[in-house]
Amino acid sequence: MILGIPKRILIIVAVLAAVGLIYVMGAGKRASEATGGSTGCKVTVTADVLNVRSAPDPNAGIVGKFNQNAQTGAEPVVQNGFRKLADNKWAKTDFLKPVAGNCG
Repeated sequence: MILGIPKRILIIVAVLAAVGLIYVMGAGKRASEATGGSTGCKVTVTADVLNVRSAPDPNAGIVGKFNQNAQTGAEPVVQNGFRKLADNKWAKTDFLKPVAGNCG
């Protein structure tokens, strides 16, 4: 016992505090990743369901999906008719409508 508190309780409190600290320190990084890019470009999905692919190729693997009217961050990079949303995340430009930022 330390200061009248059992060691087991002190260990639990220390672990919870460490997990909380790690979560708070990573919050800013998670927010910037969610927006997709650092350019401030934001797009709206116009398709009923839009496949997000791992490369700017219609045969590339699907790594995610967006429903119609979803908004996401993007980058001004366009290749082969696909806009880069983030690393290894591309969507067909035909189904994306820029709404804000420097979408190029």
